[in-house]
Amino acid sequence: MKNHYQESALFKRYKSNPVLTPAKWPYRVNSVFNAGATIFDNKVLLLVRVEDMRGFSHLCKAVSNNGYTGWEIDKVPTLVPKAKDFPEETFGIEDPRIIKLEDDTRYAVVYTSFSEFGPLVSLATTEDFKTFSRLGVIMPPDDKDASLFPRKFKNRWALIHRPSPTSYLLGAHMWMSYSPDLKHWGDSTILLPARRGSWWDAYKVGLGPQPIETPEGWLIIYHGVKTTAAGSLYRLGLALLDLDDPSKIIKRCDEWVFGPYDYYERVGDVPDVTFPCGVVLRGDELIMYYGAADTTMAIATASLKQLLDYIRHSK
Repeated sequence: MKNHYQESALFKRYKSNPVLTPAKWPYRVNSVFNAGATIFDNKVLLLVRVEDMRGFSHLCKAVSNNGYTGWEIDKVPTLVPKAKDFPEETFGIEDPRIIKLEDDTRYAVVYTSFSEFGPLVSLATTEDFKTFSRLGVIMPPDDKDASLFPRKFKNRWALIHRPSPTSYLLGAHMWMSYSPDLKHWGDSTILLPARRGSWWDAYKVGLGPQPIETPEGWLIIYHGVKTTAAGSLYRLGLALLDLDDPSKIIKRCDEWVFGPYDYYERVGDVPDVTFPCGVVLRGDELIMYYGAADTTMAIATASLKQLLDYIRHSK
């Protein structure tokens, strides 16, 4: 029987999903998911969130020539928590987003540190994805789902992040903050609010992959969470931000464009989750790497032109 949902979707699932699983890992792990992605040395590089058998997460590098197959995985963890020097990492590090800093040799990795007092946003830089320089905490708890933009705006770096209030009814929204030096942050403001009521992205939204620069604006793929009687559904929507002032929303689409459907997305440690932390662009092809049910890594692809056309013509 034909699957109308898959045929009409903007994003197409890779036929060999899931591409990275715990069984393929060179050391014993519970799950592999939520990887940041970039191009490095003309190869696709992922920093995969790996949960060990204690329930603590670290990051491990996986590299592929074509971004789909032949993954070379580091034999040991690539970036591990250093709780002695950075106590905010006591319970692990998670969900990285990677960007190449403009006019700089460094890549920035923004990730969630799991402290004794809740999740917060941390930053590290690297030039080779072998050694990392930690800059420490840049947003206090509870905060996560963060990424830098690759270039400055009016001589300041910009960060998308998602603070979480203690009251669910207040909503968890996407915020923007600014810094002159990647250390001191301020001028924080809500960028993209969660909607209310029956919307697919009611009460809780957060950044998916890193911001994607296009001729028409910064493409934002974000997740929305709908709470149902059976639990939470993590699905994806699209927004476009102004190129010169990303605090301005050009367009936010009403409908979700990708969500859990296949078995590997609906069954796992956390069911009904599609959660991307990284994309790469190769010409018009956008390759999105997403965690499926917080258990495995999967791929979906889209045409950048079609995504922008969809945003332009959506209500």
